[in-house]
Amino acid sequence: MAKLNLITGATGQLGSHIAELLAERGERVRALVRPSSDTSFLKGRGVELVPGDLHDAESLKRAFDGADIVYHCAARVADWGPWSQFETETVTATRNVLEACRAARVGRLLHVSSISVYGRPRRGRLITEDTPLGRRFMWWDYYPRAKLFAENLVRQYDGAWTIVRPSWIYGPRDRISMPRVVPVLRSGKAPIIGSGDNLLNIIFAGDVAAGAILAANHPGAVGQVYNLSSRGEVTQRKLVDTLCDALGLPRVTKRVPFVLAWQMAFWSELFAKLLMKKKPPRITRRVIYLIGRPPLFSIDKARTELGWEPRVPIEEGVKRTLEWLFAEEKKQQAAS
Repeated sequence: MAKLNLITGATGQLGSHIAELLAERGERVRALVRPSSDTSFLKGRGVELVPGDLHDAESLKRAFDGADIVYHCAARVADWGPWSQFETETVTATRNVLEACRAARVGRLLHVSSISVYGRPRRGRLITEDTPLGRRFMWWDYYPRAKLFAENLVRQYDGAWTIVRPSWIYGPRDRISMPRVVPVLRSGKAPIIGSGDNLLNIIFAGDVAAGAILAANHPGAVGQVYNLSSRGEVTQRKLVDTLCDALGLPRVTKRVPFVLAWQMAFWSELFAKLLMKKKPPRITRRVIYLIGRPPLFSIDKARTELGWEPRVPIEEGVKRTLEWLFAEEKKQQAAS
């Protein structure tokens, strides 16, 4: 019988791509999903759905029963919110997943972390899987802290585990980054940060999903960590130009120095914190860092040990992403 793959966070961007690739391979795929989630994509790929929650022990037991591999993709992916939310949705949820894996005697746990766990290492150094973690975290930036706490829990797990650290992921079913970028571009207010010649760590979700599946199935990957990042083939300007061309918009010419953008983001966050706003300000330091971060994340280990390489070029990836985004906009317009 084919392996049974259980995915948490399967309605999210990466989880849905993992489910899609596994289904195409003819493997059995099961997903733990909230009753309120949109599961139409998963249903269309024949994914078995188990309604529940990562904080509901009974639903975890049902979902994890008989699973050979668990892909733990669920987490709070955001640049805003109180620590309690990140702790509950990322740290406590991971602890519950580990307990469920132990009880069900799951063969392998593939834990999705993030390159954000490195913090902000000094520029000029190649960042490998052995680079120290948690360097120079930003004040009240809870996402990387929560991901690091979750990683530490996984490392203490007494079963077979593998960790992957993706970089900035984009693609169809991206409900986090591109839905914020595209409206700003359409408004005509988006600037280039710095010169625009800096390379980005952006990577297509399908490429990350392929790497996660390779890592989860490789016998030598037990107890190992892999960076799943782009090698920085596309500059910030190239990405913005590609998006503008695809959207039929004039190319961005306005520039803002990186330091000024960083300061503006800091003060915007500080005022939003003081006013106790639930929604993030239009610009945050994490967004600025995402755009300006140096592409020094090595993927040599994943390439050598797993045979993994990013394959989807930016033009193709943007085309697929916007096709999905436009389809979603039409759905929303039809429903309103």
